[in-house]
Amino acid sequence: MQQHVVTGISGGVDSAVAACLLVEQGYRVSGVHIRVLDQDADRLQLEPSPMVVSELQDFAFPVYTLNLSGSFREEVIDYFRQEYLEGKTPNPCMVCNRKIKWKGLLIAARMLEAEAIATGHYARMAREGKRTRLLRGVDRQKDQSYFLWMLGQEELSRTLLPLGPYRKPEVRAMAKRFGVRAAEKKESQEICFVPGNDYREFLKSTMPGRGTDLEGGQFVDPAGNVIGTHHGYPFYTVGQRRGLGLSSHEPLYVNRIEAAANRVHVGGKSLLRCSRLKAAMLNWIAIDPPAEPFRAKARIRYRDAVEPCTILPETPQLTEVVFDSPKQSVTPGQAVVFYREDEVLGGGVITEALHDRT
Repeated sequence: MQQHVVTGISGGVDSAVAACLLVEQGYRVSGVHIRVLDQDADRLQLEPSPMVVSELQDFAFPVYTLNLSGSFREEVIDYFRQEYLEGKTPNPCMVCNRKIKWKGLLIAARMLEAEAIATGHYARMAREGKRTRLLRGVDRQKDQSYFLWMLGQEELSRTLLPLGPYRKPEVRAMAKRFGVRAAEKKESQEICFVPGNDYREFLKSTMPGRGTDLEGGQFVDPAGNVIGTHHGYPFYTVGQRRGLGLSSHEPLYVNRIEAAANRVHVGGKSLLRCSRLKAAMLNWIAIDPPAEPFRAKARIRYRDAVEPCTILPETPQLTEVVFDSPKQSVTPGQAVVFYREDEVLGGGVITEALHDRT
């Protein structure tokens, strides 16, 4: 009997190829497109979609729509806005993956009585006893394991990631072979709910008075001197150089944001160097929550290198991370994800950068 798999369909090439690959491998596939940008509440029912993924009859399968717009506003957009209001720089994709995409696909799988779910992420799965391992994708340039650290065993144990063993050029070639309509579609690098990818304008549009009450905050140098005024702390991020409007004998960068005081700290590039950080909201995939220090590797942003570090647990939900070499622009609100070789051990959200001031 064919295993029934519910596959997320975004409208892009990767999810389409993932679904067609599963059809080719003998699975019974049902596609689900999750709507998130409507103004209404969730509608927890599957509606037939006119979306056609492949022009070829051999790769035809039904596609349904599931509306989770209400949950998306609460879990992703409200989170995104609140993080900036706390002086952090959020990563909405990692939250969306667990709280919207996987949630929606599992709801659909239950409705359709499917055994598994699948997405077009570039990462790999491995089953080992009762635990499911999450591994980096073969294509290191496209590896998306960084965005999946919030998933738990409940989600991973039912997940297939068909694109994990492939590189992007291979996926493009398969898209043409499968007759995928989105084969030539360019990839979007934008945040899906932020028009023009201008997060500052988006924040202003959701704030009373467009955030004018935050104007006139202080730019402060390393000695504590006020050297200028800014347009409101939520509109800046650690590592930012452009758009500060400050004159100095050296380039100035944002190195810390003090939300409660509406204060933005700036200084030379050396002040961005940081080998230590604190992380909270920890989620461990491959191991039980550690109580003792241990060695691993980690990355602090999607395109960053995976580098050696020591993890120093403080509580089950708080840890210090010490990198062997200083990192640049450690940013509160972003994720730190831990690896052992190719395997994702877990991750957390950076709460504080402990700056090296040498």
